[in-house]
Formats: sequence, structure tokens, C-alpha cells
Amino acid sequence: MLIRSHIITCGNMANESITQQIADEIETMWNEPQAGISYKGDRYTVVFRITASYEPAIEPEAILGNIDPLNNYFRIEEKAMGNISFVDGLGCNTGYFQYDNLYKGSTTAAHEYGHTLGLPHPHDLDIRGQGMPGIMYPRGTLVDPEFQYDPHMPAGLKGGTMHPMYRKVRVQDIEDLQLHKLSLHTQPIVGGFSSNWHPAFNGPLS
Repeated sequence: MLIRSHIITCGNMANESITQQIADEIETMWNEPQAGISYKGDRYTVVFRITASYEPAIEPEAILGNIDPLNNYFRIEEKAMGNISFVDGLGCNTGYFQYDNLYKGSTTAAHEYGHTLGLPHPHDLDIRGQGMPGIMYPRGTLVDPEFQYDPHMPAGLKGGTMHPMYRKVRVQDIEDLQLHKLSLHTQPIVGGFSSNWHPAFNGPLS
């Protein structure tokens, strides 16, 4: 089963290099589990193919009027509202990346992509004793010391929460997409359209 997405970026901190880095991170991480689904007695491997383009001159109308389910639009700026990257809801196709969240290996793009597919944050954010955190765990999650920013800090204190670089896409994350409920005889769409235009954030930098 092939899931295709196209990442389109704009914004003052966007460029072709970081746009391709985002696409590569998403594709690599979501293919890593080599997960499969069962559908009417047959087994299908789930494969993600992510393409990307940097479109600095994109107009709001192109996003607001988009009808292509492959397209996912992200503005990249130095700062974001709330000082954190975000998407516009579960199963959406638009969002906003804070530039310093996108360092190589950060897993931010792969995490937010999971939201565009409809996955929420898990309810239990204390997973000490459960090993490596899955991709949908947010910053602030309590984890085993080796997955913290600082393994020597007590859990919950500064440095004593999950470092997002340790998140991994698991087989369970693929199963949570409930892909077996889709009709494979058509061209099913995973997620939907939010199609929001985001201007650059001009609030105070905290």
C-alpha cells in the first residue's frame, strides 16, 4: 500500500535544502518499521513516498483553493506562536514550523506529519519503563533516563523530559492509522483539507 504526500514550504526561513530535509525525514522515519496491514485476507506492506517543493512566491489563494490531497503546506519562520511548531489539527494539510525545531534528526517534521494523517498525542505521557518513545509523543513526556535531554536529571525537571531526537515511528503508529478500514479499490485519502494560509508570526520572541 503506497501513501504519497507532497510537502510545500514557504516563509522567510524556508529554502530548498531544509524542504528536502523535511521530506527525507518523514519518508525515512515512516518507512523504518516496514509495517504491513491485512486487508481481506491479504497482507500489504505500507510504503510512504514523500516529495517536496520550495515555493517562496506561493499566494494564499493557491493554498485556500487547493483540491489536491497530496499537498501539505508549511510556513517556516524563525519563531512560531507558542514558540513551537504546529499543524492545524488532526487530519489537516497545513501548518507552521519554527526553524530551530527542524535541525537534522529532530523528528519534528515526522511528528507533525503524523498529525496530518490523523494521529493525536497519546493520553499517557509518563512512559517510564516502556523504552523508546513513539513518534507521536510530545515534548514534556516522561521517559526512561537514556531518552531524556539530560539522563542525569530527575524526571520532570528541566532536562528530565523526552528529547525528541529519540522518537521513532513504530509498527503501532502505522496500525493506529486504521488503514484496513479504507477501500483499496479506489484512491483513498488519509487525512483531509484544512487549507489555512499562515502569515508570518510577528508577535514577541520569547
